Amino acid sequence: MNVDRNINQSIRKSFGKALLQAGELNENVVVLDSDLSCSTQTKMFADKFPNRFFNCGIAEQNMIATAAGLASQGKVPFAATFAMFATGRTYDQIRNGVCYSDLNVKIVGTHGGITVGEDGATHQALEDIALMREIPHMTVIVPADARECEEVIKYASVHDGPMYIRISRCNVPDIFDESYHFNIHKAVTVEDGCDVTVFTNGELLAECILASHELKKLGISTRVVNVPVVKPIDKITVINCAKETKFLITVENHSTIGGLGSAICETVCNTSPTKVYRIGIHDEFGQSGKSDELVKYYGLDSESLVKRIVSMYKKEVNA
Repeated sequence: MNVDRNINQSIRKSFGKALLQAGELNENVVVLDSDLSCSTQTKMFADKFPNRFFNCGIAEQNMIATAAGLASQGKVPFAATFAMFATGRTYDQIRNGVCYSDLNVKIVGTHGGITVGEDGATHQALEDIALMREIPHMTVIVPADARECEEVIKYASVHDGPMYIRISRCNVPDIFDESYHFNIHKAVTVEDGCDVTVFTNGELLAECILASHELKKLGISTRVVNVPVVKPIDKITVINCAKETKFLITVENHSTIGGLGSAICETVCNTSPTKVYRIGIHDEFGQSGKSDELVKYYGLDSESLVKRIVSMYKKEVNA
C-alpha cells in the first residue's frame, strides 16, 4: 500500500463532515461540545442544526451527564472535546452515568496522544484508551485516516451503545480509498508478511506502512495490521498472526500500559503465547514540541521504527 506524506487531510474535518451527514440522515442525532467547536470541527453541525447543538461550556462533566440524559430519551448524542478532557475529567460520569446504564452516548476525543504538539503534557492524552477500554459496555475505536473516520462516525450513528472514538489533531495521509468499509469485528491487514506482525492504529498506521517498505528492502517481511477497534478486539486475526509470524510488535500513540499493546498481550497470552514488543510512550508524560518532532523523539516515525524492528528481529533470530 502506498503512502504519500505530501497529501494530508484533516481527520478532524472528516469527523465534522461525517457528523453533519449523520445529522442529515437522522434527526435524533444531537451534538454536545465544551466550547471547542472550532477545534473539534463540530461547528459544521452547529451551523446547520443550531437547535440540535449544545455548547456546554468548559464543563465537560456536565456535558457527559447531559448526553446521558438525552440518550435516555431516545436521542443519539455525540459529545466531543479534547481527548484529555473527554476521558480523564469525566471518568465518573462516563462510568456511572453512561456505561452503567448502557446508554447510547458517543464520546469523541480529539487531539489524542503526543501529536497534540506544543500544548504539552497537560493536553496530551496518553491514558485515554486505557481508561475507556476497562469500562464494561464501552466500545473503543481509533480511526487511521479521513476515510476510516467517516466510516466510523457513520457506524457510530446507527450502533446502539456507549462508544469512545479517538482522533488526532494532526493531518494524516490517505490510507484507504472509497472502497473501504469499516467492520467493527475485523482488523485490516494492509501489508502482508511472514516474519513479523506489526499491530497499530491511528495516525501511526502511515508510519508503520512506510517502515514495512524499508524493512522489506532489508529482507524482513513485515505484516502490518490496522486495528481500529481496540475493544472489542479482533481476536481471530491477532491469534492467526501470532501463529503465522515469528513475533508481534505493537505501535501506538499512547502509553504502552493499558492500550493497544496491552490488548494484544491479553489476547495471545492464554491461547497462543508469543513474544510481543510494545512500542509507544513508556510510563511517562509527553512534552511540548511540534508533533513531527515528538513522533521522532519517542521513536514512532518510520525511520526510528525500522531501526527498532531490525534490532528486535536480530535479537529473536539469534536467540
